[in-house]
Amino acid sequence: MKKGLSIVINIVLFAIIVLLAWQVVKSIQAPIKFNHEQKAREAKVVERLIDIRNAEVLYKNATSQYTNNFDSLIKFCQTAEIPIVKIVPDPTDTTFTRTINDTIGFVMVMDSLKAGRDHFNINELKTVPFGANNEQFELEAGNISRNGIDIPVFEARTPYEVYLATPGAAFNEKEWKQRVDNAKAEKESINRYAGLKVGSMEEASTDGNWEKL
Repeated sequence: MKKGLSIVINIVLFAIIVLLAWQVVKSIQAPIKFNHEQKAREAKVVERLIDIRNAEVLYKNATSQYTNNFDSLIKFCQTAEIPIVKIVPDPTDTTFTRTINDTIGFVMVMDSLKAGRDHFNINELKTVPFGANNEQFELEAGNISRNGIDIPVFEARTPYEVYLATPGAAFNEKEWKQRVDNAKAEKESINRYAGLKVGSMEEASTDGNWEKL
């Protein structure tokens, strides 16, 4: 009986050791897997935000203002043209020191945005990748005053809760939510936006917050 009991105890102890070891490995791998999944998703979100920025800049070049309406922005991209400009010597300048911008043709805004891309759907411009319910980016536009001059500005953004809404394959819902909450708290503790955004409603900038890290 004593020998049998000893075997049982050893088996139980071995099982406990294996369980503890698995928990340690899991605790080490969990943040690594979360960061990997977060970065993979953010790469797609950043790509979409860059498309929004490019479209907004072209819209402003044509209208002198940014827009806070995705339908207007998408329609502009589908129908508008932008000039192809070449810098040439000013023919009226006898000193041969001045240049002028010579429009040599036009290209559709859509063609400019999708250049070199195998897949580009302008109707997806407003939709946040990985959103659980086809959520849209938040889009604002307006003006700020600097030295008495009104400067057009825009901002497009989406928080962690949208593109990190659904758990990664290696997580259950509770574990995933805790990781997202931790990431959000970390950003907020240093007064940073807990998500991704491009442009600013407070300064004349078209930078993305991923470019300011």
